[in-house]
Amino acid sequence: MRKKVTIVGAGNVGATTAHWIVAKELADVVLIDVIEGVPQGKGLDLLEAMPISKTDCHVIGTNDYADTANSDVVVITAGIPRKPGMSRDDLLQTNYRIMSDVVGKVTANSPNCILIVVSNPLDAMAQAAFRQSKFNRERVIGMAGVLDSARFRSFIAEELKVSVENVTAFVLGGHGDTMVPLARYSSVAGIPITELMPKEKIDAIVQRTRDGGAEIVKYLKSGSAYYAPSAAVTEMTEAILKDKKKVLPCAAYLEGEYGISGYYIGVPCKLGSRGIEQILEIKLTAEEDAALKKSAAAVKELCSVIGV
Repeated sequence: MRKKVTIVGAGNVGATTAHWIVAKELADVVLIDVIEGVPQGKGLDLLEAMPISKTDCHVIGTNDYADTANSDVVVITAGIPRKPGMSRDDLLQTNYRIMSDVVGKVTANSPNCILIVVSNPLDAMAQAAFRQSKFNRERVIGMAGVLDSARFRSFIAEELKVSVENVTAFVLGGHGDTMVPLARYSSVAGIPITELMPKEKIDAIVQRTRDGGAEIVKYLKSGSAYYAPSAAVTEMTEAILKDKKKVLPCAAYLEGEYGISGYYIGVPCKLGSRGIEQILEIKLTAEEDAALKKSAAAVKELCSVIGV
């Protein structure tokens, strides 16, 4: 029997995630949304592409959570973007209500699933999903670090004119202005980027990575990134479904790791069939540790607003 993945939210991120997943023939996909017709139409369109792409995956679109039953992985992209005149607290409260509703419904139908949270503000929404689901921390994971690291890697490869396949990079911390791209742990074919670029250039790339989402929003004017975020979700989903034991930066609930307890923050995680199978603790400099603690404090502030 093929694996089953539910994607909550049939917008650009959700629909493109469905596309990547079936293109890699990872699982059957259920695309669910509150808007009638949109998931059905996109699901049917994707299903009709299967004979051309020669992939045997079944895709359906629905508004009924009963169709999501017994999913192995549930990806949550649902939520609203910040609108003009809306405060950060308003956005938080609205998306918190959406997250609580969604998590209650998907976990009732798929009590053994692993949740991957994509909705923003990411770290606080992952925390909300963790509290609502009452799952163990291994089964509720936030997608941020894979995306942020991919942006960092793209900019490094572009600057040094090398293959992206040669570039490894790590970004820790919250998904936003306080993220912590680690230049010391980033390399090209094993050579630290600190040996290949001056500090000023690295600092500029680090800042561009922090502003990665905003840079795309500025170009699009309405809407935000979805190709790279959906590819990041797919890499995480594949690691889980194939039990790859792949080490990826993910938002995880910390219980003392890195001196942080009780909050979601981006750290290196080993992903396998049980979700997060190990949190890897790497040595940080005093400066890096302070930056990570600052990022955790920003997450704590967001969580306090919604009481999670």
